[in-house]
Amino acid sequence: MKALNLYDIEDLRYVENTPLPQLTGNEDVLIQVKSAGICGSDLSRYKKLGPYVSGTTFGHEFSGIVAAVGSAVTQFKEGDRVSACPTFSCGNCNYCRQGAPTRCEELTVIGAKHSGSYAEYVILPASHVLQLPDEIDFDTAAMLEPSSVVVHGFYRTSIQPGATVAVMGVGSIGLLSIQWAKIFGAAIVFAIDIDENKLKIAKQLGADILINPLKEDTEKVIKKHTSLGVDLAIESAGSPITSEQVLALPKKGGEVLYLGIPYGDITLQRYYFEKIVRNELRILGSWNALSAPFPGKEWETGLHFMKTGQLDVKPMISHHLSLEKGPEIFHQLTHKEIDAVKVLFHP
Repeated sequence: MKALNLYDIEDLRYVENTPLPQLTGNEDVLIQVKSAGICGSDLSRYKKLGPYVSGTTFGHEFSGIVAAVGSAVTQFKEGDRVSACPTFSCGNCNYCRQGAPTRCEELTVIGAKHSGSYAEYVILPASHVLQLPDEIDFDTAAMLEPSSVVVHGFYRTSIQPGATVAVMGVGSIGLLSIQWAKIFGAAIVFAIDIDENKLKIAKQLGADILINPLKEDTEKVIKKHTSLGVDLAIESAGSPITSEQVLALPKKGGEVLYLGIPYGDITLQRYYFEKIVRNELRILGSWNALSAPFPGKEWETGLHFMKTGQLDVKPMISHHLSLEKGPEIFHQLTHKEIDAVKVLFHP
């Protein structure tokens, strides 16, 4: 089958004769991939961290059609439209036994130690697979995993209806955060980014106030509209700079939720560090999208709001590509040669 396999740092290859995955377990589901997205973590591993196993088929955000099932699978049949949780937890470590699988000591996703979704077919256990409502198309369903990652973070906060929320960085995770903030009842959502195109999409998806820090003072704009600061500030850019600056946005006693992953050291100026102490901020980290019972409420919640249309991912999708274009687009994204928000492959 056709696939994108990662062999080393910035060594992603389009391979036409990758072996077709085989049903080796009686609870496995073989899925024909219809749509698969590029995640920021894919780009990071591609350009910095390298693969876990050389030659592994890359990718983990996807949707598709059931092509075959193991002998013990009764809840799915050939032809079913599905998405899936691509993450594996061990089930045996201390955190898994406590019902916190997202903190699993052995957490991994397909595309690392297991063959991923940048291929014509992928295999996952039936326990990872989710049936798609008729109202959800394949491109939307391919965004279920990042959507679940974001709502997992929101569940960690104490956000209440009427809250004020600032989202710093409006790439795909930030744009999903804007929509989840509205779903959770936020009255005002600030979208903060230096990319005017992304800010336009943020407005389309529900942001109330747009801020470009290159043109205006973010703190002053927020104070103008809230007087005290926001209830919840979300860092979704994964930048060392924004990871520092986000601390100045909440009101006293407010919360900061870190969703972005900065692959570099962060140095806090005294001004920003003192915000944590003097304003008694509550700092929250969030990782992945699992909860108990596996895979967690995040996934069904995401499907529900995709079905109602309150989670609208279509404006975020900037590119639809064949797998053959994979090496080229990864190079372009890594070296900032292209303006993209969300890139989808159609194997």
